[in-house]
Amino acid sequence: MKPIETEYKGYRFRSRLEARWARFFDACHVDWEYEPEGYDLGDGLYYLPDFLLHGVDGRDGGDLYVEVKGQMTDLDALKINRFAEQGGKVLVVGKIPEGDDARDISEDISRRAYSNGKEGWPYEFNFETIDGDHFAAHPGINKDGRFELFGDDSSYLCDQDDAATERAYRLARQARFEHRWVPDMRREPHA
Repeated sequence: MKPIETEYKGYRFRSRLEARWARFFDACHVDWEYEPEGYDLGDGLYYLPDFLLHGVDGRDGGDLYVEVKGQMTDLDALKINRFAEQGGKVLVVGKIPEGDDARDISEDISRRAYSNGKEGWPYEFNFETIDGDHFAAHPGINKDGRFELFGDDSSYLCDQDDAATERAYRLARQARFEHRWVPDMRREPHA
């Protein structure tokens, strides 16, 4: 099936999932660009990452690409892997993580970070396509109110603002773009 193109903040996203991730990034107060630049990976292979995040805490240089994949294909996997091999730092994400609280959300992320669909495919929510380390990457808000990728070692996750992170994921899951309704960030949405 073909994803539904969705408008949000003046952008026309290729899918509602991408728009929900944009909503998440807004709730995390991180500066983002949508499809800012394409790359020639050689051998006739081109790659256009979905998002470029600026000012990510805990990242050298502060910039990070994010690739949103509702359904991974062999060609998608090839492009993402080649981009990472050539020095591109990209976090692969899928559907918005589920859970009623930060612990549930973290468990969903960790489960997905260590199981990919097929051998050779990049893992969702994993640092492997960012810096080559194979461990879970938890997008969230730190205690300074800034967007950060936390490792799944509890010594890193303890720096996450659980309430703010839960709220950001909830706002992203609740966004209903078909009626141009997006949950208000200034007040707590109804569960």
